[in-house]
Amino acid sequence: MRRRDLFALPLAGAALALAGCTTTGAGSSDPDAKRREIDAGVDRTVQRLYATVPGSREIASRARGILVFPEVLAAGFIVGGEYGEGSLRSGGRTQAYYSTVTGSLGFQAGAQSKAVVFMFMTDEALQKFLASKGWTAGADASVALAKVGANGAVDINTARAPVVGFVMTNAGLMANLNLEGTKVTRLDL
Repeated sequence: MRRRDLFALPLAGAALALAGCTTTGAGSSDPDAKRREIDAGVDRTVQRLYATVPGSREIASRARGILVFPEVLAAGFIVGGEYGEGSLRSGGRTQAYYSTVTGSLGFQAGAQSKAVVFMFMTDEALQKFLASKGWTAGADASVALAKVGANGAVDINTARAPVVGFVMTNAGLMANLNLEGTKVTRLDL
């Protein structure tokens, strides 16, 4: 068995366990209710980003598309996984719905929730994402994780990248995090 296959099996198991442990609203089997639930979470997350990360509104105004996952649940014990659902917005409206899955292997124990936002800053980056059958951060596109500079605003060099990523917990913007390996797949909603 290839090394990649050895990693894929625990990753798939962790993702399934996370998906099975999440709770969704009462209307989760109704696609319209699911879309409304995701959109409401996206609205709250974007407003929280603007309120807590100076300069993020300006970066968003230049973005060609913004992919928002309001609640990415992460859990693990040695083998870990993350799962969340969100939507891509472009031109001021929702274009499509997506899920994200990430796996990890190593020393870890516990669970947490975070919000993940990808801003596609160029038409080329957005079109490559839209054309993909399953987009992976780091493999299909390099993602610059937003860093806050000494002035408290998002570092201007970060904003020049083709794809900018923001990760927030209840405590605010997370630093020293890696989004590489985050797999994004379109949902049929």
